[in-house]
Amino acid sequence: MLFNSLEYLIFLPIVVILYNLFPRKFKNIFLLLASLTFYSFWNVKYTFLMLLSIFITYITGIYIEKNRANVKKMKLAVFLCFFINLGILFIFKYFNFFADIINSFSGNNFNIAIDVLLPVGISFYTFQALGYTIDVYRGDLHAEKNLVDYALFVSFFPQLVAGPIERSVNLLPQLKSPKKFSYDNLLHGLVLFTYGMFLKLIIADRAAILVNEVFGNYENFPREILIISGILFTLQIYCDFYSYSIMAKGSAKILGIDLMDNFKEPLLSKSITEFWRRWHISLSTWFKDYLYIPLGGNRRGKLRKYCNLIIVFLVSGLWHGADLSFVLWGLIHGTFNVLENIFGLNKKSHHKNIFVDTFRRLVTFIIVVFAFIYFRAENIHQGNEYLLAILNNSGSNDLLKDLSKTSFGISNIYPLLFGVIILFIFDILKYNKINLSEGILKIILPIRWIIYLVFIFAIIIFGVYGPEFSESAFIYFQF
Repeated sequence: MLFNSLEYLIFLPIVVILYNLFPRKFKNIFLLLASLTFYSFWNVKYTFLMLLSIFITYITGIYIEKNRANVKKMKLAVFLCFFINLGILFIFKYFNFFADIINSFSGNNFNIAIDVLLPVGISFYTFQALGYTIDVYRGDLHAEKNLVDYALFVSFFPQLVAGPIERSVNLLPQLKSPKKFSYDNLLHGLVLFTYGMFLKLIIADRAAILVNEVFGNYENFPREILIISGILFTLQIYCDFYSYSIMAKGSAKILGIDLMDNFKEPLLSKSITEFWRRWHISLSTWFKDYLYIPLGGNRRGKLRKYCNLIIVFLVSGLWHGADLSFVLWGLIHGTFNVLENIFGLNKKSHHKNIFVDTFRRLVTFIIVVFAFIYFRAENIHQGNEYLLAILNNSGSNDLLKDLSKTSFGISNIYPLLFGVIILFIFDILKYNKINLSEGILKIILPIRWIIYLVFIFAIIIFGVYGPEFSESAFIYFQF
């Protein structure tokens, strides 16, 4: 069930209405059943796989709480919990990847593959559950004894399949104290959800039309269209993932739950280091707290710090997908993080210079686009070939004419341009600490409704829909 589907637009209001009708003691039971139903729309069998992860991490938390005085027992429990959960993730997501690598080095003597469907959101809910386990081990919170509350924490449907990867210290206390219905929460949530739908249907899915065609046939396009498609994929994946995150945030807000911000205007970053403070924040902070710092962080000298950074970004790349192209994407970002650390480019400057800042933003954007070409490519070879095609393919004599020959055509340029302008206006305002969603809610009612209707009609008229108005999946569902 996708956020941009008719099923979800029916599902969410029903859940909200029934949730607010149920007595307080039954609210979480109902919300858990609703979350499991939501996940079952993809694959009922894999719902039991998620329940297994929930049960293992729940039991581990209880065991750790009861054995605080015995560090060895606690460490053993954490090890077994990680071994089982990461083992499940490995089998479903990485077994064939590593089997292919071993097979290539063994002269095709290890020709073993598993034919399984990757469970939707397995990387997200696994990391959320393991983050809880570490928090209990560290004593950041007490183990949750209520199985329903804990199961809801892991499976809460707005952020279940594509994040944000919530922290137990933020989400669990909110779930344990259900909120009463609030008109302000409803309005705020609907504003976020509508803007997310706008980003998904106006920008992300429209950009995908050209991106998919060009990346599938890059040999036959002029270099300008290859460059445009590389830029558009960066906008596509940003708007696709950002839209899901704020639609999740909006859905949760309607229920009285505040999810963390997963994006903070990353394409306005002045360095790759800043980019990762603003991009997929829930994952980058997860790796910082649960991998980078345990590895030693920056406490054991500069060389160790740089090695730790590279390790984190390599693992981050692998988290995104079982292919070396994702690992290379992570390595590119890790390398530039290290270089910025070495040359002091990761530090905030107190002297603002619009020309220097603009130049730094442009360079950062170029690096991000360059790295995302490997992220989008089927493999490293295709990524290399795409970049070589940018250098070697002939230039365009008439760019508009060349675009008109694609499935994207000329008609999609203006709606896409309109959407991108709105995106950057909003992002620039937010980057400068202007809270737009709260600002809209303070505008007088007639003007506020004009703004709402403009966005709603823009989505209806200019939204990109599949055959017979079918919805398209979010990119991060595959991770």
